[in-house]
Amino acid sequence: MSTELKLLPDALTVCKLRSTAVIDLSRELYFIGRTDEEISLVCKTEETPLDTLERSDGWRGFRIQGVLDFSLTGILSKLSEILAAQKIGIFAVSTYNTDYILVKAENLEKAVRALENAGYPFIQ
Repeated sequence: MSTELKLLPDALTVCKLRSTAVIDLSRELYFIGRTDEEISLVCKTEETPLDTLERSDGWRGFRIQGVLDFSLTGILSKLSEILAAQKIGIFAVSTYNTDYILVKAENLEKAVRALENAGYPFIQ
């Protein structure tokens, strides 16, 4: 069985926040990263907090379907290599279950085509 991918339906924003206080954890899709240097958030564009330090709109995403076992290696690397060959930059996010890849909206169609041509089907 090949690795299946699924498009996320919404426009996404990547932003940097001053505080986690503006994050509404009741939302359906939030990726939060916090380090000693920053607080980053990926969310649906229409759900972006008003108080951001910086933001980058115009992202679309897809996920690797299913739950990935931690012993699996190279999946994200292979996908990013295919996209890099097409000069498509990515923003990758991982969860406990799987990986997500974001590309700028203007590159989405090209990304989907390149991945499908490489044998990665997109499912509904």
